[in-house]
Amino acid sequence: MTRTMRLTPAAVLAVMLAGSLLCLPRISMAARNSGVIAVGQQDSPAANEAAKRLDKSQFKDVKVNVENGIATLTGSVSLYEYKADADKRVRHAKGVTAVRNLIEVAGPTVPDSELQAKLAEKLQYDRVGYGNAFNAITVSVENGSVTLGGHARTDVDKDSAMALVSTYPGVKDVVGEIEVDPVSMMDDRTRMQVARAVYGYPSLNKYAVDPANPIRISVQNGNVELYGMVDSQADKETAFLRANGVPGVFSVKNYLQVANQPGEAQK
Repeated sequence: MTRTMRLTPAAVLAVMLAGSLLCLPRISMAARNSGVIAVGQQDSPAANEAAKRLDKSQFKDVKVNVENGIATLTGSVSLYEYKADADKRVRHAKGVTAVRNLIEVAGPTVPDSELQAKLAEKLQYDRVGYGNAFNAITVSVENGSVTLGGHARTDVDKDSAMALVSTYPGVKDVVGEIEVDPVSMMDDRTRMQVARAVYGYPSLNKYAVDPANPIRISVQNGNVELYGMVDSQADKETAFLRANGVPGVFSVKNYLQVANQPGEAQK
């Protein structure tokens, strides 16, 4: 004889509740472990991988949303360096094809004029001992957003300047417009010859003493540009004549500024 088991209303309710819980979307283990919230396609490999790559304390206030391969980053970090690093990490996550970086840089707010002065000073000493005099990098700041321009001798010099600025408190964004001079053995030789011609002249060798304030020499395919600050108009004109007299130099643009005078290019 077959016995039929009858469930009480309370038991039926319990079974239905258990089934509904099993159907709820699961938050990825990577997101739970890292503290980074992965929203959107929560169970997709791309979302899980993106959250896992942000498993660092500096990203504790960052959220990542992945939809159709596009990762959107929101939240805040304390330094611009962390914002850029989050972008780089998520961009390399498998399944992510693009990144929208909406992370805000919290940190301190520094007046633009003060921030620009501090960054310019630090850039002056960057890469001292590694051809610092052959870098002529400019810096401007607007609402905490820093724009780097000018010339760098190598990609390493450019990357060093970008990294230095990115780690400075108060920087909210960094725009890199630095031009890297062409790789050329002839230009390398020209740089050295111009440096010897300029710094070897008695009235100009004083600019070789302070590594942060040299006469900066940029060379692109035999064309020379001079940057920096000099004490007098005579020094500016002498530097131009010395550089222009180097064999193989096609042209010289003189962007040297005279202390307490407005700048004007001499060609």
